[in-house]
Amino acid sequence: MSDFPKDKAARTLRKGGSVDSPSGHDFRRKEGPGRTRESMSTMSYMDEPGQREEVSHLPVQMENTYQLGPIKHFPVVTVNHILQDVLTDYLQKEEYEPEFCRQITKTISEVIKARIKELMIPRYKLIVMIHIGQLNGQSILIGSRCLWDPKSDTVSSFVFRNSSLFALANVYAVYFE
Repeated sequence: MSDFPKDKAARTLRKGGSVDSPSGHDFRRKEGPGRTRESMSTMSYMDEPGQREEVSHLPVQMENTYQLGPIKHFPVVTVNHILQDVLTDYLQKEEYEPEFCRQITKTISEVIKARIKELMIPRYKLIVMIHIGQLNGQSILIGSRCLWDPKSDTVSSFVFRNSSLFALANVYAVYFE
């Protein structure tokens, strides 16, 4: 028998898939009186190591720590100071304009989130909500409801007002077990 079928099988294996038996012969065996059963052997294989490099870039799953509570609690007072500083810096001399407020809300939200992340508080998920509206003699009620663990989750809030607008900033810190 020549080496040609073996070489062909080896090349096919490198590409991926399944390969018929190298000899290429079918095998028949008798099953009961007068019946024959055909069988063909196949061989399965995995991709070459060079092709698995793409899979190695998947995120690493860390083992559970079984830590049910925070080591360091969320610093509400520090976050309140951050909210006050950011809202005052961005809105102190601004007049209410709907388009401007829509854009500045996104900016303020990102700045607050970045400043809180600089505190490096582990395992807390942050939700930052900013409301900006016109001061025109009206009243407004803004409420929120959350389902959380009162031992570890918390909220920080600050209200800013100037002559033409008000702003409410809420930061929800939810502990990630």
